[in-house]
Amino acid sequence: MTPEYFCDRCRTPFVNDSALDHFGVCLRCRTGLSGYDYAYSYGFYEDLLRELIHEFKYAFVEPLGAPLGALMARALPLDLRVDVIVPVPLHWRRKIWRGFNQAEALARPVARRLQAPVVNALRKTRYTESQAQSTPSTRRSQLTGAFVLADRQAVEGRHVLLIDDVLTTGSTVTACSRLLRSAGAKTITALTLARVDRRMTPSMEGLMARNASGGTN
Repeated sequence: MTPEYFCDRCRTPFVNDSALDHFGVCLRCRTGLSGYDYAYSYGFYEDLLRELIHEFKYAFVEPLGAPLGALMARALPLDLRVDVIVPVPLHWRRKIWRGFNQAEALARPVARRLQAPVVNALRKTRYTESQAQSTPSTRRSQLTGAFVLADRQAVEGRHVLLIDDVLTTGSTVTACSRLLRSAGAKTITALTLARVDRRMTPSMEGLMARNASGGTN
């Protein structure tokens, strides 16, 4: 369902406009808590899109990355220009299990459209279990120190497009964005294929979260 109210920067949907200032910006973006400057998603994590993501990630259908990444690129403004594209990394154990990094597979068609290089500027050094059922605070705690910078020169002073598959609570892209910012990234735009609709009731949200990976492993 298309939201009537959403943040002008991170595109988070809201049930009303009470969380937005007169510029249409939410509190997390106003205070810099999200870490990134802008965020876009192709659609909500539901119905056919959710099924396709599950086939992609858990049935190990890597070729789906090309059409799904092309769809994801359509969420970006037509005039967007970035310097480098950084996929959210997987821990090596998870990558061996899956056979590929889903964020990197999604990044390739986006890179072709934007004519920007894909650089693995981040590395995940600590393995974390699936956080689909975790609370936002637990997710943030588990991800603290899980990522390290692998290529400072690639992002310093540049507009970075950070790519992940699903945005659930935003903990993963926030952790990565803060690390990129500490390395001197000038602007950070986050792009995901889908996002969990957090306007839902807690029970519905919990059910959806149990089916979402959030790209955190």
